[in-house]
Amino acid sequence: MGMIIARIRGKEYRFLTAPGVFSWRRVDKGTHLLAETAPFDRVESVMDLGCGYGVLGIVAAREMGEGRVVMTDINPRAVWLARKNVELNGVEDVVEVRRGDLYEPVEGESFDLIVSNPPVREGLEIVSKIIEEAPGHLEDDGELWLVVRRKMGAERVLKLMEETFGSAEVAARGAGYWVLRAPG
Repeated sequence: MGMIIARIRGKEYRFLTAPGVFSWRRVDKGTHLLAETAPFDRVESVMDLGCGYGVLGIVAAREMGEGRVVMTDINPRAVWLARKNVELNGVEDVVEVRRGDLYEPVEGESFDLIVSNPPVREGLEIVSKIIEEAPGHLEDDGELWLVVRRKMGAERVLKLMEETFGSAEVAARGAGYWVLRAPG
């Protein structure tokens, strides 16, 4: 087990982490860029898909002030850590953490914003599924925001988002990552 202290959007966060979850030693640069960039302050509901130990969803909850955040992950250890981190960062009134595969835990629900640092290393098939199934879980004016390492297929992911949504753009670049945005 470890503890990460991170400064995101001018606020300090504490995250309990452990081996067996993505980027457990430090907040991943891509996740940090997405957390700094996503329009959390302009929405009422957020889904953090593949939340890991909870960085994106917890930042969303603090930036939103009130609203609803649902964080999901298939990894039981990640879900346990995310729940602990929700308490540690004082956002339990806003955030719910659920275990399950991709959109399975939010069947029939929709959000203003879906954010994810998708598991690109697991293959493009999973990333494609995240993109293709997103419109069914977005409000009419909702958006999908993903972060992908430029050298690990960001251009291909951008194309997939364009094919699914009709348009997509690079919302931010930094540290070798692209933050990609698609309007719903």
